[in-house]
Parts: sequence; structure tokens; C-alpha cells
Amino acid sequence: MIGSRRTLSEMMDDPSVADDQVDRALNELSVINRWLGGFRVSRLGVGHLINSLPVDRPVSVLDVGAGGSDLPQALAPLGRRVDVTSLDLNFHACVRAGGERPPVTAVNGSALSLPFRDRSFDIAHVSLFLHHCTDAEAQTLLADLSRVARHGIVINDLHRHALAYVGISMLTGIFSRSALVRNDAPVSVLRGFLRGEIDALLPPGLQSSTSVSWHWAFRWCVCIPLTDKGDHGSRI
Repeated sequence: MIGSRRTLSEMMDDPSVADDQVDRALNELSVINRWLGGFRVSRLGVGHLINSLPVDRPVSVLDVGAGGSDLPQALAPLGRRVDVTSLDLNFHACVRAGGERPPVTAVNGSALSLPFRDRSFDIAHVSLFLHHCTDAEAQTLLADLSRVARHGIVINDLHRHALAYVGISMLTGIFSRSALVRNDAPVSVLRGFLRGEIDALLPPGLQSSTSVSWHWAFRWCVCIPLTDKGDHGSRI
């Protein structure tokens, strides 16, 4: 454990970052996400929530703060058709996501003001973005995600821990060729969460039904099932 959550800014938070910098960073982050457990955590969370959904229709997933959106690759082993809509504030990241295979629908917009109708998606997914938010912003985001999702929310984010900080600092210092990744990866750990901090962000009406599990390497998987009551308003 390494103190309280930091509010340090990350270079990738700047939507004007140059194209070649974004491409290099997203390439490396995808590798990190694949090999350090990110794919597995997203797959576990989404897989848990879609078990109750009919297998004869596609599952719609909103991927918030998606970057280049590697979620379709992460979910492929589930063996279900998943239609992903990615949302990111960085325009170049959206262009990149729109050219991915399998394809995604890329939307350039803010996670803190979701440009979608109520109950537009089966599941809302947020990987390595919640830690970019202040506590107040995170609570706003969770409330808005419960508005646009019909069946559940999956949060995949970092456990703030000294070993995680030292480990990612060493790995990116040795292997990364991206200035953004070398700067942002350790900062991300400092902005990550302890278990109690995640619990404190959850709306009271959803705390009892939410499951939070820890996975290697220093990842939290937060599954928030939503009751589908047929209404069109926020359920918190």
C-alpha cells in the first residue's frame, strides 16, 4: 500500500496528444493489458453478466475511455457475438478504434457526459479509466453508466500497491519505447484503488449486489448487475 490516491495528471489525459505518440502508446498498452491480466479481468466480468442473456442475439457493450479498443479481442474467447461501441475523448484513438478488426463503433465524446440514450446497451464496460477520475467524477460516471446500461456494469481497474508500482516502473523503464507509457503507467498505479475506496464509490442502492474480486496482476474486477425493470430512468 502506498498512501492515498494521487491526483497527478497523465499525459494520455491530454486529448491533443500527437498521433504517432498515441499509436505507440496504445500498441504498448494493448500488450500490457493482454499479458498482465487486463483481458482476463474484462472477460470474467462481462462473461459473468451475459450468462443470463439469450445466446441467440448479439450482446451490446459500451466501452468507456476505450483508447484503441481492444475489448473485442479480450471477449472473443467467450464465443458470443458482442457488438462494441467505444467512447474516447481523444479523436485519434477513435479513428484507430474504428479501424480495428473485429470492428467497433467509435464515438468521440466525454465519459463524464455520455452521449447515449437511457438503456442503450446491455453492458457498460470501463477498463483503466475510472482511476483517471476524481472520486466525485467517478460517482457521476457510475450513475450515468447505470442509466445507459440495461443489465450491468463492469469496472476493470488497478489495485494501488507498492509492488504494482515498482513492477510496472521497472517493466516500462526497460521495455517501453513510449514516453507516454513510461510516464503514465506508474502514475496510473498511484491513482488506483484500495478495496474500501471502491466500495465508497458505489451508489448505496447497488452496494449489496456488487461483487469485487482481486486478480493478478493487481487488478480489481467490479461487477454491478442492474435490475431490468422496463423503466427508462436512472436506477440509482
